[in-house]
Amino acid sequence: MPDGTAFLDTPGAEPPLPLPPAARKGRGAGLNPPNRFERSAREAFDDGWGTLEAAFADLPPLPTTLTKDHAKSALAWNESPDIGFDRAVNPYRGCEHGCVYCYARPSHAYLGLSPGLDFETRLLFKPDVAALLEKELRRPGYVARPIALGSNTDPYQPVERTLQLTRAVLEVLDRFDHPVTIVTKSAGVLRDIDILRRMAERNLVRVCLSVTTLDARLARIMEPRAAAPERRLAAIRHLSETGIPAAVLAAPMIPGVNDSELETILERAAGAGATSAGYVLLRLPLEIKQLFEDWLARHMPDRAARVLSLIRQTRGGALYDSRFGVRQKGTGAYADLLAQRFAVAARRLGLERRGGGTGALDCSRFQVPQAAGGATQLALF
Repeated sequence: MPDGTAFLDTPGAEPPLPLPPAARKGRGAGLNPPNRFERSAREAFDDGWGTLEAAFADLPPLPTTLTKDHAKSALAWNESPDIGFDRAVNPYRGCEHGCVYCYARPSHAYLGLSPGLDFETRLLFKPDVAALLEKELRRPGYVARPIALGSNTDPYQPVERTLQLTRAVLEVLDRFDHPVTIVTKSAGVLRDIDILRRMAERNLVRVCLSVTTLDARLARIMEPRAAAPERRLAAIRHLSETGIPAAVLAAPMIPGVNDSELETILERAAGAGATSAGYVLLRLPLEIKQLFEDWLARHMPDRAARVLSLIRQTRGGALYDSRFGVRQKGTGAYADLLAQRFAVAARRLGLERRGGGTGALDCSRFQVPQAAGGATQLALF
């Protein structure tokens, strides 16, 4: 396992971390806010004797712990009208990449954990995810539509190098001729290029690399354990040259932080071979508001107020609007301008062409392969 990674047998084996006043080295969040479902919360305070300063001085790096998630299902279903898929597989819960803005952070509260540092240090993994998926695909009446791999957390986060759960899922989908879309911030997707190449030949896969910024310094503080921007662009190039459809997702666009890079990100991705593109405006549901405000205060104190003001201009005066249809794009003049900029750039670069969406993948090939052990008597008729 990666250095500093440990295993736990069951969720909730140890209490949540106290609320630290500063970020840990190599981690994105600077806080570990209380679980919103708990009736009580703990908060650090200074008793006047300097004990708080001493307790949090020179905090050691936080290790990553892994807990087995004994899930009963591999497929997660959704009916959201503004999401382009209705089913997904997430081999992991929590994500070590540590992106401070990650919209999935609040989901960690359902596990009794904090959406802050817990989300990026206390991960759950599904050891039986591939077997569960195969069982579900074999169910009578199952109708194939593209599966989104990693819709909640990144399927190629660092622990995947050892656990290889994402690869096991791809092997199942390959055998079943089942279409899949992948979204990742990791060049680790290239490890599975042998499977992806086979699936691409049957029009069964599309890989989307999320590129938030081209500024390596900014990337290190926004998404500390994700692949460097240049490595993601190199991954797009390698996928494209291998015949695997590659897309770029400029997300999230944060007003006053990285939104000025939108056109450049699209240009570099198109030059690397991307054939389609998308973008998403920063989303700050639930605890992410607090985490993001703390991050701004620590890393960009000179423009924190301006950034928050711009965000409110795209959210009707609030920091977030959760309504379907507007939550990913925002409203108002600033959001409209961002949408127009994307449309113009995508059209100019040929990134708006048809064929980039999940609907372009071939669902007609899906077939249930013969189960291990040979043909059944029924299969002979």
